Order: sequence, then structure tokens, then C-alpha cells
Amino acid sequence: MINTKEVKGLLLFTRDHREKDELVKIFTESYGKLMFFVKGAKRRNNPLTLALFPFTEAVYIGDIRSEGLSFLNAAKDIHPFASLRNDIFLNAYGTYILNLVDAAIEDKVYDPALYKFTYEALSMIDKGKDPEIITNIFEVQILTRFGISPNWQKCSICGETDGKFDYSSQYQGIICEKHWSDLEKNRYHADPKAIHFLRIFANVSYERIQNIQVSDEIKASIRRVLDELFDEYVGIHLKSKKFIDEMKSWEDKLKFSRKNPKSDE
Repeated sequence: MINTKEVKGLLLFTRDHREKDELVKIFTESYGKLMFFVKGAKRRNNPLTLALFPFTEAVYIGDIRSEGLSFLNAAKDIHPFASLRNDIFLNAYGTYILNLVDAAIEDKVYDPALYKFTYEALSMIDKGKDPEIITNIFEVQILTRFGISPNWQKCSICGETDGKFDYSSQYQGIICEKHWSDLEKNRYHADPKAIHFLRIFANVSYERIQNIQVSDEIKASIRRVLDELFDEYVGIHLKSKKFIDEMKSWEDKLKFSRKNPKSDE
């Protein structure tokens, strides 16, 4: 029995299947992640073509099945994230965010809160907000979907909420500097400014973000802490994350060349 339904969704990825068909994974608002079969996806003038480009939100229409593959038939209300599609740097961060979503939850798990959070992150980057900061916020908050809930609120030992903090693996949370000497071998030795921002990122909503100004030096410190957290607790190694790491060196070189153009003389 055909069960045709309309679902709002974010395209996660497409994969070639046979000569003209595709498998398409979509993070839907109503059913979680679903894999769809699209017959003739590569045919010219396929009505689904615009809805199958990367970085697209649309209302997808098809046969939703509880077991096996679902089938896509049509789409409407197609919304492309144009900047993410056209800018290689923004594209990299958007791809990483979508890869994290795919890794964080199982298929067919209903999670409208994560759907909204993912849409907001992509929208913010698409509108010109700092992609590194938006991605950092996403990384900190998606840790809970991996079963990790670090304590960012107060010192895990004495409850202190003000001052300088570091992160402790032993306590799975922050510790104030009164306890640093006792835990020299069991803390990250992170820049306190990085921990300060991560405490904010752990609780802030994208709706409340206006203009967060973070220096490149502190961004690098934040990156180191997040990398250590993901290595220790999550243990995934996504190609899109590796690409961002490599891309940073290109970006730095491009910035340098723009500031120091070669003379024609």
C-alpha cells in the first residue's frame, strides 16, 4: 500500500545508484533521517533536480516506509542555501554540520529540535555570520546526541561559577583554577578565554546571536579544546572536518596574499 506523505527536510547527501538513479538521504522534520530511492534522478528535466542539489531545504513528497527505502516522487517549496553552495569555505562548514547530524543520531529517530537547530546553523552561515563560531556552537551542543553532557555551568569540584576555568576529563566538566595544581595531569591546559566562550556556546541559542567577535588566536584555542573533546568522547573522524583543517592553511595563505600583493615592478 502506497503511503504518500509530504515532509519538510534538509538534504544530507546523494549517492549514485545504477546508471540513472540515486539514493538520497534527507533529514526530515517529522521522521528523522530517511533514505529515499529516486528513479531516473539523472534524467534531463527531472522535476526533482532542483530539490536534490546540496544545501537544500524543501517539502519532499513520496512514499514513506517504516522498513527499507522510501521513495521520492516530487518536491515543492524548495529553498536553496545559495551562499553555502557557491562559496567553498562556507560549503565546507555546512558539509561538516550535516555530517555531524548524520553521525549523531540513528535513522528514523524523530528529533525536531535537532532539525530546527541544524536549519538555524545553516541559515546563519548562509546569511554571512561567522561560520567558525556557528559551527563551534553546533559542535558543543550536539555532544548531547552522542551521549556526552559536559558540565559547563560551574566548577565540578567546588561549584564556583566565576573566574578562570579549565576542562577536566576526570570530572567531565570545568574546574576552577583553585584545583588546577591538583589536577595537572588530568586537565586540558586550555586557554581560559576559550573555556569562557565554550561555556557561552553550550547554552546560547542562534536566535540570540548578534555579533560575536572572537580573535583568530582564541578561535584556534577553541578549536583545540573541541578537537580534544571529540577525540576523547566521540571518536569519529569525518572527512569534512579534515578538509576544514586543511582549508584553514589555504585561507591563511589567501589572507596573507591579499594583504601583501606582489609588486609588478
